Amino acid sequence: MGCCAIAPERIRFGKGAFHYKSSNVVTGKRVVSIRSEATTDTPVKKAEKVSKKNEEGVITNRYRPKEPYTGKVLLNTKITADDAPGETWHMLFSHQGEIPYREGQSVGVIADGTDKNGKPHKVRLYSIASSALGDLGNSETVSLCVKRLVYTNDAGEVVKGVCSNFLCDLKPGSEVKLTGPVGKEMLMPKDPNATVIMLATGTGIAPFRSFLWKMFFEKHDDYKFNGLAWLFLGVPTTSSLLYQEAHTLKKFLLISSSFSNPSISKEINPLFVEFDRMKVKAPENFRVDYAISREQANEKGEKMYIQTRMAQYAPELWELLKKDNTFVYMCGLKGMEKGIDDIMVSLAAKDGIDWFDYKKQLKKAEQWNVEVY
Repeated sequence: MGCCAIAPERIRFGKGAFHYKSSNVVTGKRVVSIRSEATTDTPVKKAEKVSKKNEEGVITNRYRPKEPYTGKVLLNTKITADDAPGETWHMLFSHQGEIPYREGQSVGVIADGTDKNGKPHKVRLYSIASSALGDLGNSETVSLCVKRLVYTNDAGEVVKGVCSNFLCDLKPGSEVKLTGPVGKEMLMPKDPNATVIMLATGTGIAPFRSFLWKMFFEKHDDYKFNGLAWLFLGVPTTSSLLYQEAHTLKKFLLISSSFSNPSISKEINPLFVEFDRMKVKAPENFRVDYAISREQANEKGEKMYIQTRMAQYAPELWELLKKDNTFVYMCGLKGMEKGIDDIMVSLAAKDGIDWFDYKKQLKKAEQWNVEVY
């Protein structure tokens, strides 16, 4: 990423001051605009930063935990196979247009009931798994992708996550308390020609499903994606792959048949065989690579985690990261970023670049975005 040192607003020669007019400085791929009417007495205002993301007009915290919105469940279905190690569910809630979110934001959920102290359960945040238009295309629904949390503690007791089990057990017609929307970190880039690299483990696919629906399944007057969307998805088994099965199509069609979806292409059904259809629809604009850790290995015999799969494309990824319109988004398990750092350190070093310093520059430029848990 090119950069340069811009001289101070006043360049002193002896006791005088040198004044210059507005001009542009071209530095590599960047054009830096310099504006100055500086004098020895007047401070120069710092230029306001313009976000590269789809941030203009974004709404946050319309509904808060003390006054949540009550939505209704339209669909709740398991999207992992029966033999998968754990259950993941896709759920669709009606919000009647009252929670106007953007792709990349999250909503909060408050489980029914009270905790062991008799107080209401705390809000839990979930990345939104649908585009702003929603799965039904009418801007009145929001979808989540939730894994049911069940584990055995040190005492040998089976523990169930309160909110995830509450959500996975919801039936159509049930009510659910929602808060938000929240978050700006994972908002999509505004540039329709951008390269968008998406790194997901498990339910971390949620925000990227929202991105990809907007990019490839919807028609917008003010947005047509012409860049490259490259998804890396890591799961433990083939049976854990998300949004690849058609077994829930019948349920979805029963729900969606009563809604009009004018902005959504008729080619997208069945709903849960999504990424293959995106590749057919836009082969030059969409790539997807899976890392199935318990079933795949690399040439060294190492388990195929997401960073292992990325290492196979490391030189290509590094070249993309040198461009000003490449955006990386990471969502999923907390440890995944370290594995990706390990790949990039040596690649950057070949170009005489310190990866961690470079990553700081990417973050400052909104090109490195992370949401892990």
